[in-house]
Amino acid sequence: MIPKPTNSWIEIRDAIHANILNKTYAAGDKLPRDQDLAQMLGCARSTVQRAMQDLSDRGLVERRRKGGTRIPQDPVTRATLEIPIIRKEVEQKGAVHGYQLINAEMLETPRNIMAGFGLPAPITALRVQALHLADQQPYLLEDRWINIQTVPGVTQIDFARENANEWLLRHKPYDKCDMRFYAIKAGKAEADLLAANLGDALFVIDRTTWINQNPITTVKTIAAPGYQLKTGS
Repeated sequence: MIPKPTNSWIEIRDAIHANILNKTYAAGDKLPRDQDLAQMLGCARSTVQRAMQDLSDRGLVERRRKGGTRIPQDPVTRATLEIPIIRKEVEQKGAVHGYQLINAEMLETPRNIMAGFGLPAPITALRVQALHLADQQPYLLEDRWINIQTVPGVTQIDFARENANEWLLRHKPYDKCDMRFYAIKAGKAEADLLAANLGDALFVIDRTTWINQNPITTVKTIAAPGYQLKTGS
C-alpha cells in the first residue's frame, strides 16, 4: 500500500519508488492504473502520470499503451541525481537553512546563457543571484537565469522572501535536464561570499531544464569548501 503523500509528483514518485525498493511491487508486477492511483492518493491523474514518466525514464517501470505499467523483470539499477530543494538538503544534514538574495533583475541573456538554453538570439530573462546558508555559514551560491516566456508567473515572485530553487521545483515541472560538474578556483567574489580562500577549488553544478523543448532555467551553483554530493538509486 502506498502511503498517502501530498500532491507533489516528486513525493508520489518517491512513494512508488520506495515500494519498488522494498519489494511491495516485485519484478513483473502490474501497477494500478494511473486513474486508480490518482483516486487513491487524492491527486490529479496528470500528477501520477508525471511521476510515472520519471520512473519510466529511469528504467524502474515499463509503460505500454493499453498495456499498463509494470515492474520490469530485469530492472535497471543505477545511481541517480535528483534536483534537490536546497532547504531540505540543509535540514537533512541537521542544520538550519538560511537564505540571502544578492540580486534579481531583468537582463538580456549573454552568449553563454543563450547557448545553454539552445537559443539562436538573445531574450530578456530574470537573473537571480542568492546565497544559501547552513547554520548561518555559507553553503551554496546560486546564479540563475529564468526564461520568463516559459515561466511568466515568475516575475510576480518576491525572491527576497522565497528562493527560486524551491519555487521552481514546486511550481514548474520539467521533462529534460542537463547537468555538468566541474571545479573552479575561487576568485575574490566567490571567496568573499563562500568564506573560502583565493584559489581554493570549489565544486560547481551547472544545470539547465526544459519543458516541451522550451528552456525553463539555467543555474550555476557553487559550493562552499567541504560540500559533498550524494547520489541514490
